[in-house]
Amino acid sequence: MQTGGECDTLRALMEIVLATRNKKKVEEIRRIAVGLPITILSLDDFPDCPEVVEDQNTFEGNATKKAREIARCSGKPSLSDDSGLAVDALGGKPGVFSARYAPDAADGNDPKNYEKLLRDLEGISGERRSARFVCCIALAFPEGEVRTFFGFAEGKIGHAPRGERGFGYDPVFVPEGFDRTFAEMAPQEKDVLSHRGKAIEKLSEYLHFFAKH
Repeated sequence: MQTGGECDTLRALMEIVLATRNKKKVEEIRRIAVGLPITILSLDDFPDCPEVVEDQNTFEGNATKKAREIARCSGKPSLSDDSGLAVDALGGKPGVFSARYAPDAADGNDPKNYEKLLRDLEGISGERRSARFVCCIALAFPEGEVRTFFGFAEGKIGHAPRGERGFGYDPVFVPEGFDRTFAEMAPQEKDVLSHRGKAIEKLSEYLHFFAKH
């Protein structure tokens, strides 16, 4: 059940702060969110807000923590996502450590992460390379309420990086039913299949429902 403060915020022209300074992630979320009844602001618009440490052991825990802290700091609803890759043959790794899987990786976009993944999967073939991208989006309100939305993209890990688009593990992830990696797809094609796109679709349904009520 939604609280009065949450409904009041949703019924207004909503400004939402993205709780990230990852420019590629901001670009992707803005592109997917076109048509939603919201105005998306960047965390760069709130330079006093802190860098939130992702120290939780679940995607939901990290997304919720980031969204709550930025909502509290900015005084506006905040949208945060935590996402990553879960590989079955590795027991779900890299999971919440996807952005820093390689010890010497500079950030989540560093090719060193997927290079380590490919090394860890050497000798593993076929269906045993199955994997999924997981995304949890948290929408936090200054009053303290939080709503979460999940999206998944099933697929497998290729044997070598392919493609120049996307970011993170996109060059080695082949979505189910395709023979191309995310990095070989046009952005709009990837958006339909991606874990983040599916999570935002659920967020969209939520926002559109309350915009009409």
